[in-house]
Formats: sequence, structure tokens, C-alpha cells
Amino acid sequence: MDRVGKIVFYEDRNFQGRYYECNSDCPELNTHFSHCNSIRVESGAWVLYERPNYLGYQYILIRGEYPDYQRWMGYNDSIRSCRIIRNPSGAFRIRIYERPDFSGQMLECTEDVNNLPDRWHHREVHSAHVHDGAWVFYELPNCRGHQYLLERGGYRGFSEWAAMNPNVGSFRRVTDL
Repeated sequence: MDRVGKIVFYEDRNFQGRYYECNSDCPELNTHFSHCNSIRVESGAWVLYERPNYLGYQYILIRGEYPDYQRWMGYNDSIRSCRIIRNPSGAFRIRIYERPDFSGQMLECTEDVNNLPDRWHHREVHSAHVHDGAWVFYELPNCRGHQYLLERGGYRGFSEWAAMNPNVGSFRRVTDL
């Protein structure tokens, strides 16, 4: 069963100014607003992109209010595309690997990891396999830094989840709770 989501983009901070309500994937938001300074996620979990066609920096938002772009760890007020994150099973399981192509030491997780170096002797993750759910990799510990969405499937190298390097400091499950 597909989940229906609803997200509202506002041009100004604190939910002011022109706004656009969205309830489906949208590869080009520029026709609806020129910049985005606040967001309300009414339902679902969403991945937002700074560029059209699901490119550029990613921001993963769950239900809640974000009165300015710093609240979603945005680097600026540019949001140009978005899509809803789907997890039909509701389960979560990921395997990360120290080397490309699912080789080397492996760690399997079903829960969030706030500081990967504390749990695993590697700071770099070169490949990953998402068995269940959707996950967010963060470049730094405590869910900070660049964000990368990983959905069900295999990622043979870090470039397949759109990262510029293999640094992963933390990761979490994407839930819309």
C-alpha cells in the first residue's frame, strides 16, 4: 500500500508568504515558488533536493514544522524537487561494508547509529545493502553534515548514493512518526 504524504513549502520564514502544497513526487518545484524558507510536513517522510530532477544536496524531513531552512540542516533556501519516501514493509535492516562491492568487514543494523566510529572501527563506508526500509547516511556523527538517502537495494560504491566520499559518521531509519 502506497502512503500518501503532504508537505507545504513557504517562501518566507515562520510559514509566511506564498506557499505551495504538494502530495506527490515533483521533479521541478521552481514553477511553484522561487525560494523556500519554511516547511510543514503534515504526513509522510520526504526527501528534498536543492536542484531539479532529484539532484544536488538532499534533505530528509519527517512529519513536523521547520520554521527556517537551518532547521532541516539546509545550506540555503533552494529547494527545487521533492519526492515521498516509501517503506511498504515497515521493517528496517541495512548492511554496511568497509570496501566496495559488498566486500571486507560488514556490520548489520536494524536501529539508528548516532556515532558509527564508536560502534565500528571504520569511518568510511564503501558499499551498503538496504534489505528493508529507507535510511539516511550523515557525513558526521549525531546526524549532522551532508545527508544521503538509501532506499531498498544494493549500493556497490559511495557514488551510488550520491556521496563525494565514503565518510559516514552516523545513520538513521526514515520513519514518518
